[in-house]
Amino acid sequence: MSQKTTSDFFVERFAMIVVIIFSLLCVLPFLLIVGTSFSSEDIVRVKGFSLFPRGATLEAYRMIFKGGTNILGSYVVTISMTLVGTLVGLGIISMTGYALNRHDFPLRNIISFFIYFASLFSAGLAPYYLLMTQGYGLKDNYLAILLPLMMSPWLIILMKNFVKSVPYELTEAGKIDGAGDFSIFIRLILPMLKPALATIGLFLALGYWNEWYQSSLFLSERVTYKPLQYMLYQIINQLSYLKNSVAGAFVTFDNFPEETLKMATACVATGPIILVYPFVQKYFISGITVGAVKG
Repeated sequence: MSQKTTSDFFVERFAMIVVIIFSLLCVLPFLLIVGTSFSSEDIVRVKGFSLFPRGATLEAYRMIFKGGTNILGSYVVTISMTLVGTLVGLGIISMTGYALNRHDFPLRNIISFFIYFASLFSAGLAPYYLLMTQGYGLKDNYLAILLPLMMSPWLIILMKNFVKSVPYELTEAGKIDGAGDFSIFIRLILPMLKPALATIGLFLALGYWNEWYQSSLFLSERVTYKPLQYMLYQIINQLSYLKNSVAGAFVTFDNFPEETLKMATACVATGPIILVYPFVQKYFISGITVGAVKG
């Protein structure tokens, strides 16, 4: 075994220092958001943001959770859509990626062409809105948020490229042993797709958790419990509107926690989903590397 030279030692230490500095630069903004969210609005206005709470208070969080059951209902809606959408989406995407790599699937080139075409071009917002509301009748329906995010051309291409790394001889061996297509996929192929499932599952989960745009299009005030991100977006807009309305009426509104409210909203929105990443991290790098090449 070769011994490390002095230059190798210094290169490793230099690389570690660069990685540590870069990691701190990534973490510090989030710590700044957390620290500011617990600070007093008056102190933030005078001294600016800080890593550690100044004049510690829960006023911003109290204002967010003032909605009570609405916030809890939004959490339930978002968590339910994230779980259902991620699991069903993983099933559809993995089966599609596997089918498009089967040599004996006669339509795989045609379907692959349509998927690539859809990844480059879209019909536009107006036809999409009319299709969802008038074609499918999904106005004020959670399916309008659940279905479009369930699969995307890019994720199918990612899965398809990853399935290429699985030896096709496994499928042929399963056929020789008399297994059916579904049994081959579940028992032989799927266990070898763990890195891809973890990577794509994380993308799907983040997509559902951070979703607010589809909600703003298809969910009106008749829907009581909105997805979490859209609910928080509405809270900030309504409070900002209230502040501007009061200011226009020559009434002071100094205690409004505008900046700390934004920071607390970011914490409430990102807190739970960020806990998922450590569980899929070991699969994430290999999954994104193997499947990153479009072809």
